[in-house]
Amino acid sequence: MSGKVLLVGFLPDEVERLRKALPVPVFEVPEYCRDWVVSEVVDKAEELSGSGYWHLRKFVIMHGVDNETLKNVMRSVKSLNMGRVIFATTTETSLTWRLEDLLSELMAEDEYFKAARWAREEAEKRKGLFLDIGKG
Repeated sequence: MSGKVLLVGFLPDEVERLRKALPVPVFEVPEYCRDWVVSEVVDKAEELSGSGYWHLRKFVIMHGVDNETLKNVMRSVKSLNMGRVIFATTTETSLTWRLEDLLSELMAEDEYFKAARWAREEAEKRKGLFLDIGKG
């Protein structure tokens, strides 16, 4: 199985660019799916209609893709310069969640990792600025 990609938060022209660039089928997830269980969204992806441009953030949710495809999807999306995108793959657990809950969790994780990245970069900048008083 080649898998599929679900998109939330992308403009129509961005969706078309992604459909042309990605190696797997791409489906927009409209707002009426926000209360659906993720497995239902995945199962009915081919039948969904309407724009996925309803969320302030952009999500690329991959289902049933192997590692090589996952890397290709991420590389392709990043190369199209569409701003900050949150990437995710479905898991046994996430397939049981409501879509809205999954998107909220993904945003929280993204903020956590953004803060951790910032803290790491700040620590690197400050290295060598302070004396190590504890040794000696």
